[in-house]
Amino acid sequence: MENERTAVKSDSPTTIGRRSVLAAAAATPLVGLAPSAWAGSRAHPQPGFARFEWLGTAGWRVRTPTTTLLVDPYLSRFDVGLAAGRFEKEAPLTLDEAAVDAVLGTAGSAAGAVDAVLVSHTHWDHFADVPHIAATRDSTVFTTLSGYHLAQSMGLPAGQVAVVKGGEQLRIGDVVVRVVRSLHSRSGGGGLLFPGTRVHVPEPPTTIADLPEGDTLGFVIRSPEGRGVLILGASDYDDQALSGLEVETVMVPVPSSDVTAGYAERLMSALARPRTVVLVHWDNFETPLSNPPRADSVTRERMDSLIADLRRHSPRTRVLTPQYLTPLDLL
Repeated sequence: MENERTAVKSDSPTTIGRRSVLAAAAATPLVGLAPSAWAGSRAHPQPGFARFEWLGTAGWRVRTPTTTLLVDPYLSRFDVGLAAGRFEKEAPLTLDEAAVDAVLGTAGSAAGAVDAVLVSHTHWDHFADVPHIAATRDSTVFTTLSGYHLAQSMGLPAGQVAVVKGGEQLRIGDVVVRVVRSLHSRSGGGGLLFPGTRVHVPEPPTTIADLPEGDTLGFVIRSPEGRGVLILGASDYDDQALSGLEVETVMVPVPSSDVTAGYAERLMSALARPRTVVLVHWDNFETPLSNPPRADSVTRERMDSLIADLRRHSPRTRVLTPQYLTPLDLL
């Protein structure tokens, strides 16, 4: 979980997947996809191959003509006291099935289909809804060893959970996903919220503290011709793991502290100054999805500072702050 609280307007290969497994810038506006972007030869994909929709927090829905991926989908967005300054570490886990269906579409419908869910780490604001989503939509979950055990404790069969560590390159439908070793951010005192891993199936979790970080991953989503979007789920990273990824876009969580030294500078250098940065994990995720996303003044200041740092170290990179469920043409 990131303690980022929210909202400034920026100016600025093995074939894998649940179904296949069972079978065997400154002032830059957000760009939507035109219907024509989905036409044309699959042998010669055009820009607009994949539609990215921000689900709030660090969550994404990625849809191509044949495949739907979710990354860190957290849609129940229940109150744990963060916005009120009274964080409740023992806040009970709450599943809002209606909120999940309202965003994803009902299970069993064409609109609600999900091929795979990618999980960066197992804090509640990234993982709490995942077992329910995967169970109701017959999806494979790609996650850490902690996620593998936690998902089973929350009722998801082991056959629907695949453990990844970083370095894997997976084909899921018509998308290639590279798993990237990553790191979670730290608090102002240098500590990690809910540290630890789950090395066996625990008792079913009942509070947010029962979902530890459990190691952290990032994911590169690639089009058939190799364009790449890197999705980070937490505001730290491993420079060496990012070096040479050759991505055009990176989803960057806004840090809640200055403990991670040189955050923007090292990130831009490791990724060879990507074309686009999309800021995430800045919204108030204790409120329902509603545009414009909400943010408090402290997070606004942190976002302004991060945008300034990104521009200083990568002047040609455009910086976007997305709206919920608004299609972005990034791949």
